[in-house]
Amino acid sequence: MQWLKLLIYLISSLILKTNAQFERDPNGYLVYCPCMGRFGNQADHFLGSLAFARALNRTLILPPWVEYRKGELRSRQVPFDTYFEVEPLQEFHRVILMSDFMSHLADEVWPASERVSFCYMERKSLQQEKNDPNAPNCHAKDGNPFGPFWDTYNIDFVASEFYGPLHFDVHHSAIATKWQQSYTADKWPVLAFTGAPASFPVQLENRVLQKYLKWSPRYREAAREFIRNVLPRGAFVGLHLRNGIDWVRACEHIKDSQQLFASPQCLGYKNERGELYTELCMPTKEAIVRQLKRIIKNVRQSQPKNEVKSVFVASDANHMISELSNALSRMDISVHKLPEDDPYLDLAILGQSNHFIGNCISSYSAFVKRERDTHGFPSYFWSFPKEKERQQSKPHEEL
Repeated sequence: MQWLKLLIYLISSLILKTNAQFERDPNGYLVYCPCMGRFGNQADHFLGSLAFARALNRTLILPPWVEYRKGELRSRQVPFDTYFEVEPLQEFHRVILMSDFMSHLADEVWPASERVSFCYMERKSLQQEKNDPNAPNCHAKDGNPFGPFWDTYNIDFVASEFYGPLHFDVHHSAIATKWQQSYTADKWPVLAFTGAPASFPVQLENRVLQKYLKWSPRYREAAREFIRNVLPRGAFVGLHLRNGIDWVRACEHIKDSQQLFASPQCLGYKNERGELYTELCMPTKEAIVRQLKRIIKNVRQSQPKNEVKSVFVASDANHMISELSNALSRMDISVHKLPEDDPYLDLAILGQSNHFIGNCISSYSAFVKRERDTHGFPSYFWSFPKEKERQQSKPHEEL
C-alpha cells in the first residue's frame, strides 16, 4: 500500500502545481496577433509588446510565431516555445503560452460571448459584412494571417473596440496609466489586439529585452552541434546576406526614405550616424569580399591566438559559397552553410559566431545583433560606415 500512497501524493502534488501555475491573474491579460511581416518583424514587435504588457501590469499571452510556407495559402502558427524558452521571460514579467491560456483559463476568464477585438480605428474589410455592412468593425479575422491565427485557437469575436487615440509608447509618457483607467481588468480581463501593441522597428528602450529571449534546448543544442561537428576548430565569422528578389525591390525605397526597416540600428534613431544609401541595403559582391577580408586580417593581427578558420553564411537567396571560397582560398579559410534551409538555426548559429557581419536594414540581422549585444560579442554591418569614412576608423571599432 506504500506505493499507492506515494502515487496519490505525486498526483495530488501535480494537480496542485498545475492549478497554481494556471491561477487567474486579477490584473488581466494581453494577447495580440503578430500579423506584420516574417520573423524579424515579429521579434521586434514581441519585445515592444512585452514591455507594453509589463507597463500595464497584465500577463502577456505568448502568441505563436506566424510562418508562411511556399505553396500554402494559409499561414502556419508555430508555438512560441518551439524556438524560445518561456521561463527566462518570467524573470522580466508574467507570461503564459497561448495554448495554455486557451486550455486552462479562457472559459473562465474570457468566455466566447465576451471576446472583443481591439484596434486603433476601423479596419476595412475585404468582404462585405453579412449582417450590417455599415457597422464599424476591426475585422480581426479578415485576411491572412489574421483569420488563420485566431482560428488556430477557435477564437471568434463578438464586438470591436477602438482604442484611439491611446498609443503604445510607455517610455516617454503616462500612457500606461491611461490604458489602465480606460480598460480596467474587471471589465476588460483580456485586451486582444488585431496587431502587435508595439512599434516597428523596436524602440531603443526595448532592445535590451532581448536578453530574456533564450533559444529552446532543441535549437541551442543544434547550433552547438553544427559548430562543433561541421566548422573547423578555431574562430568563425557569421555572415547574413540579403539578396533575394523581394529584398532587391525593398531596397528601391532607399531613395525616398530617411529610415528603412531596421536601419536605426546602425544609423541611429534620429539619423545621428548618417543617412541611408544604396550600398547599406544591397552591397556589391566585391564590397562583401573586401570587407570580409579586411575584418579577418584585422582579427588575425589583433587576436593571433583566436585565428579565423571558417565562415558561416545565412542568406535568403544566394549564399555566395563559391565566390567566398575562391576569395578566401589563399587564407586557408573554409565557407559553410546549412545543408537544408532553417532560418531559426541560422539565427542561433550566427548569434554564437566570434564575429558577425549583417545587413543594417534587415530586422533578421537586427535580431542577431541584439542577441550578440547581450553577450558583448562584436558585430559589424555591410558597407557601414561608407568606404571613405571607414578609412578614418579601424574596422573592429565600427560598432
